[in-house]
Amino acid sequence: MNKTRLKDIPSVNKVLLEVRKVISINDNYIKNLIIKEIRKVREEIKKGAHLKTRNDLLKSIKVKVITQSAPSLINIINGTGVVLHTGLGRAPFKARSLKNIADKMDGYVNLEFDLMTGKRGDRQEHIREHLSSVCNSESSLVVNNNAAAVMLAINEMAQKGEVIVSRGQLVEIGGSFRIPDIVKKSGAILKEVGTTNRTNIKDYENAITEKTKLILWVHTSNYIIKGFTHSVQLNELVSIGRRYKIPVMVDWGSGSLLDMSHLNFSDEIPIRKIMKNKPDILTFSGDKLIGGPQSGIIVGKIKWINALQKNILYRVLRSDKITIGLLDNTLRTYRSESYTRDNLTLNMLNTSRRILQNRGMKILNILSKKKIKDLGIKFEKSEVEAGSGSLPENKIKSMALSFKPHFISVNRLSRQLRCGPIPIVGYISGNIYYIDLKAILPSQLKKLAKAINDI
Repeated sequence: MNKTRLKDIPSVNKVLLEVRKVISINDNYIKNLIIKEIRKVREEIKKGAHLKTRNDLLKSIKVKVITQSAPSLINIINGTGVVLHTGLGRAPFKARSLKNIADKMDGYVNLEFDLMTGKRGDRQEHIREHLSSVCNSESSLVVNNNAAAVMLAINEMAQKGEVIVSRGQLVEIGGSFRIPDIVKKSGAILKEVGTTNRTNIKDYENAITEKTKLILWVHTSNYIIKGFTHSVQLNELVSIGRRYKIPVMVDWGSGSLLDMSHLNFSDEIPIRKIMKNKPDILTFSGDKLIGGPQSGIIVGKIKWINALQKNILYRVLRSDKITIGLLDNTLRTYRSESYTRDNLTLNMLNTSRRILQNRGMKILNILSKKKIKDLGIKFEKSEVEAGSGSLPENKIKSMALSFKPHFISVNRLSRQLRCGPIPIVGYISGNIYYIDLKAILPSQLKKLAKAINDI
């Protein structure tokens, strides 16, 4: 067969006419996509890579344009077993919660309007009292993520001054964002004390000078150091801060509003208990163990909370009405004893292996025997992590479907499931493909089975 020639490339208008038979959307947007695809095809033809007819080229460009014009943010099935998967949006939401928020957000809302006085209000008041009472703090503030919360607090409390931090707490919080970098961008000067594995009270005291403006204690929630170690307890740091009249700030990272021992996660201390040590400020994430939207929560002394809210950075980092509405909805799940049912994150983390076994059997019963044989499907015990740096030492019991297909590679199987009408994201380990059930909703079981049957 002859190589595809440049003159075989269809015109923009010809592709546009074909695309418009399938979708109705702004011509300029579609034209831009078509032009980009035609450029790619032209470059590939120049390299001698194509052996397509004119019709094949037209169909190929048409399909790619239609695919690209579809919404890219879509609902997927999380078969990784990681409940708080950063790449998949961390804490999941129930459709019912989102519908409830949608009803409240229909049209206008009283985000910053006091209905009683008819005057300008404060968006933080919609969640401030609730957060403060749950966390046992004088006041609270919500911004768009925990990194923002840390940066805002350090900027206000220690700009141009020194911030003392133990070397063992200079963590990377993911995506190459590191505590030293955040301190620097906040306009403060980092002063490291101690060593990676051992830091003592004297290390802090010897580092204090007239330039010291803040003592920062960082919870190493995403890794553990064992062996010959020592760290200064938070209550000891607060005592040092009082003695030298230096504020103490805590970056607690993932955060939890519950005693997680109820969910068999005894290592995670609830925020309320940490606040008994009376640090000046404590920050944590709203979209991890709490189960809420992406947000950074700041709790602590009203003096500092008020100062943070007056800082010009607050306006840059503040949360919008959707986040505040979702966070309020999440906080309300903690008012009931049935929080593990109403809070989807806690529900998933608490789902027993026995329940997951029952769900797995439902999937296997839907699959054809031939499909199970061809794809080499087995049902086995697994262990997963919570994700997003939360509970790093807690392995959570789960169940997973394993695939050792006979007629395609595990890489191709993984791609087919990811790119199908019902996208499924699993993982490959030891040339075996896995779909873990820990983070899969009961309502998704039939969809999952259908996607496997359609392979």
